[in-house]
Amino acid sequence: MTTPASGPLVFVQFYLDCLSHASYLVGDRTTGRAVVVDPQRDVHEYLETAEQHGLTIERVIETHIHADFLSGHLELAERTGARISYGSVAVLDFDTEPLGDGERIRLGQVDLEILHTPGHTPESICVVVREQADDAVPFGVLTGDTLFIGDVGRPDLLSSRGRSAEEMGRLLYHSTRALLTLPDDTRVYPAHGAGSACGKNLSTELSCTIGNQRRANYALADMTEDEFVAVVASGQPAVPAYFAFTSVRNRQARPVLDEDTAVPALAPAEFLAARAGGATVLDTRDPEAFAAAHLHGAVNIPLGGRFAELAGQVLDAQDAVILCGDPDTAVEARNRLARIGFDRVLGALSTPVDAVDPACLTAAIRVDAGPLAAELAGAGSEFELLDVRGPGEVRDNGTIPGARLLPLPELLARLGELPTERPLTVICASGNRSSVAASVLRARGFEATDLRGGFGAWRGEVARPAGSAPDGVPA
Repeated sequence: MTTPASGPLVFVQFYLDCLSHASYLVGDRTTGRAVVVDPQRDVHEYLETAEQHGLTIERVIETHIHADFLSGHLELAERTGARISYGSVAVLDFDTEPLGDGERIRLGQVDLEILHTPGHTPESICVVVREQADDAVPFGVLTGDTLFIGDVGRPDLLSSRGRSAEEMGRLLYHSTRALLTLPDDTRVYPAHGAGSACGKNLSTELSCTIGNQRRANYALADMTEDEFVAVVASGQPAVPAYFAFTSVRNRQARPVLDEDTAVPALAPAEFLAARAGGATVLDTRDPEAFAAAHLHGAVNIPLGGRFAELAGQVLDAQDAVILCGDPDTAVEARNRLARIGFDRVLGALSTPVDAVDPACLTAAIRVDAGPLAAELAGAGSEFELLDVRGPGEVRDNGTIPGARLLPLPELLARLGELPTERPLTVICASGNRSSVAASVLRARGFEATDLRGGFGAWRGEVARPAGSAPDGVPA
């Protein structure tokens, strides 16, 4: 989304669907000066957009220390010489220019006002954007993870660091109420949309207004501080395992990403040697191709969709990774892993998987909904169902009777709860996460398969009239 060509303000919203992440470029046409707020790690879009508008990026503003992605502040600083700014209470391992509460940044006619809004994190800030410094109604406010469309930032991510959800929730209550003092016509531009684990009720809308949020956002309803803490802290989704790693990494003076560098191509013998040396094999093909033939012990995470997020849930950031699948997608896969700080990609198989020695390959069984329903209807099925969807998905849509609920982000931490004497059949919504989970389980010695088409296929099967056949299958 870009502002109209007239007036001094240049405002561009960038949205990264695979991480539900919004970032922003704000500039002044009269001076050519610009800032980028909450950038992703691969930064070419910001550089290209700034050049198109005749702007120079002179500052990177982070609304807080992010946990769900590795931010591109160091990459932009290296490429442009821009200063890096956080809220003044942020503790970091690299040089920054801290921003105080109420501080104003003049880009020319365009004016930015910093508001300290702790709650999601202690250092959280929001950035009020005015096209002219004395505008009574701001153009908008960049709210980071303090205020989303339909939700607010979760207050429980720092529990392991001694900051309780109640303590942070009370800060968040006052920060969100301070945002409500902005005029109703002020546009709200958050750092995340639907699908992000940084909240529980995020809208698919990428912007709104303060007035509409005042009326429609459950967390902004008229309630006491105690009521707010109770309602916001409850029902949050499972925290992906990589959040703790990425949060720490965002504080560090780490190496920068060169997103254009090729991924080393490994011949089959080199690839197998790396696997023998302990590298994790990450197969990025779709679940059907993976099931047909894959390397023993490989983890299947399809490159489409929420690839990096899924990788962060089932891989260890410290593990060396070797990629296989379509050799032409190796750079994309490497860069998407880098967006969450998973940088130990040693190389990619230079050939298709089926060119590897057949003795190194295996297949996986995927069960269809009809046969699964028939087996469950029989006496004493010998397998256990494992549903890896989130609690909200199960609550809203139901599950297969008797399934054990274990959200995918918690799988690795709870492997000890799973039976080793019985096969596991994994289910999710569509069959994507179940392939991921089943491959992880097999790599760790479990006997596991998964449901093709997921719970959606199951629901379609059980809803069919008795005696009828699935679509396209003769009765």
